[in-house]
Amino acid sequence: MKKLSFALILAAGPAFASAEGEPFFTLRSTEFVVTIAFLLFIAVLLKFKVPGLLAGLLDKRAEGIRSDLDAAKALHEDAKALLASYDKKRKEMLEQAAGIVDAAKREATAAAEQAKLDLKASIARRLQSAEDQIASAEAAAVRAVRDQAVTVAVAAAGDIIAKQMTAAERGKLIDASIGEVEAKLH
Repeated sequence: MKKLSFALILAAGPAFASAEGEPFFTLRSTEFVVTIAFLLFIAVLLKFKVPGLLAGLLDKRAEGIRSDLDAAKALHEDAKALLASYDKKRKEMLEQAAGIVDAAKREATAAAEQAKLDLKASIARRLQSAEDQIASAEAAAVRAVRDQAVTVAVAAAGDIIAKQMTAAERGKLIDASIGEVEAKLH
């Protein structure tokens, strides 16, 4: 009822504003006809509850926007959580990579040290082998020199004995040697 009285007050405004002196409430007055048409239009809108329908549509639209905003906020939070997760994984991967590099450096250093030790041992073995070969060669040379010295000494002694010995003494020595060989063989 308040709405209807408010509409009548609004409609009465042009009646007081008529400047030509013609009565307002005649069908010849354009303002009156427009006012009546406007009031009828408002009445039809109120009859069919158009403001309620518009308010409902606006409420649905607002609710849809609100749900879209809530979904966007949820997606935003999920994206933040996912970003934090990826950042955490990236940091873990960087730490893991640094650990792998450090381990590789330690292994390379240890391998280099082991290679040095192996090289020293190999050099020591080769030196020992060379020293053994040198000692063996020295011993062989000493034996060869002795053998040669013995051969030369025997030949020289044979020559000296042959020059100083007579034929009879040679025969006696040969007979003594044969006798000695017979005694050892039997």
